[in-house]
Amino acid sequence: MNDFAVEVNQLKKNYEKVEAVKGISFSVSKGELFGLIGPDGAGKTSIFRILTTLIYPTSGDAKIFGLDVVNDYRKIRSNMGYMPQRFSLYQDLSVEENLNFFATIFGTTIEENYDLIKDIYSQIEPFKNRLAGRLSGGMKQKLALSCALIHSPDILILDEPTTGVDAVSRKEFWEMLIRLKEKGITILVSTPYMDEANLCDRVALIQNGAILSIDKPDAIIQHFNRKLWAVKSGNMYQLIHDLKSMDKIDTVYPFGEYLHVTSKNEFIDENKLESELNQKKHQNTEIHEISANIEDCFMELMN
Repeated sequence: MNDFAVEVNQLKKNYEKVEAVKGISFSVSKGELFGLIGPDGAGKTSIFRILTTLIYPTSGDAKIFGLDVVNDYRKIRSNMGYMPQRFSLYQDLSVEENLNFFATIFGTTIEENYDLIKDIYSQIEPFKNRLAGRLSGGMKQKLALSCALIHSPDILILDEPTTGVDAVSRKEFWEMLIRLKEKGITILVSTPYMDEANLCDRVALIQNGAILSIDKPDAIIQHFNRKLWAVKSGNMYQLIHDLKSMDKIDTVYPFGEYLHVTSKNEFIDENKLESELNQKKHQNTEIHEISANIEDCFMELMN
């Protein structure tokens, strides 16, 4: 028995001279919450559009529950929920009208599958007569997810569903995804937010159409075998320049209020570095060794 919900083998997608997806391979187990993590332009949307049978691959193949995305697209579409990157529901229809429309397309009703969507839909049901185009970002997100679930699919594919929404809505959305996973639904989600990687069972880190690493988030972090320091001062812009000019420093990347820094010889004398920075007129300098996060791993793999 095949335990994979998704199987991708040597998948390529070209747009004229642009190679958007470069022969990638991965699989997703049934009931898994799998993340495709990478910046804009990494190839995430092209991969998802192939998996959702919206575009053809240039070469390679992909299967959803053993069905080929090219030859068996009708069967795949009937058992899949998809949230594209941009809000794609009918903005001149109300919340309830949108949900009824998608239920009708799939030959079902809101009442028939209400138990599946009630945790999500109940949050926007008080606004069921409001036009979709007048909803906030977080409410549009909940409506789109409700519409993607209304026919009780076995797999959800969500393309950057939390982009452009506030932090509270992002948190609520991931809590909803985890509850859906507990119901046995396989979920593929893409995101440019590295912190969301830790909420997935496994992730694929992708850049320029190629997969850099696939594993559990903790396992990817464990493979980061370099020492790492967090450094800050009162003049962060000048700090970047000064650190990069030092022969002993290897990499310097901004992370929030700190710079994450590696050394060519895996050693930094923190007191000496602070003294050198103070000589360059830096004030309120802080330097301390830290553990890597998933974004550090991504930056290291890019190098």
